[in-house]
Amino acid sequence: MKIPSLLASLLFLVSLGGCGVVAAPCRVTSAVLKMVPLVGHAAALPTDACAAVID
Repeated sequence: MKIPSLLASLLFLVSLGGCGVVAAPCRVTSAVLKMVPLVGHAAALPTDACAAVID
């Protein structure tokens, strides 16, 4: 009985979060890639584009 209500409340919270919740993995990956010396910012361009498209 509790699982459907938990699932419903989770879906409700995700819908309130908007696109930021969906773009979070792209943004986190981009931040991690940018820490790599010399090539990090170039390697992070596709993940930055991913986040921009989602937003």
